[in-house]
Amino acid sequence: MANIFEDKNGRYFVLVNEEGQHSMWPTVVDVPAGWSIIFGDATRDDCLKYIESNWTDLRPRSLVNLMNGSV
Repeated sequence: MANIFEDKNGRYFVLVNEEGQHSMWPTVVDVPAGWSIIFGDATRDDCLKYIESNWTDLRPRSLVNLMNGSV
């Protein structure tokens, strides 16, 4: 059985959590609690391009706020 999380022909969402972290998620799997859809239903390549151009700071939001003295 193929891994649906790595299906090059599959359809995906891009998810984001409260920390601003992104994840590519198969459309056939329920979105987990704490995550929201921000892009898709799209191809794997389109989702990867979206993540690469929109998630440029990989630090969790809480760390960014701590480092900026915003907490």
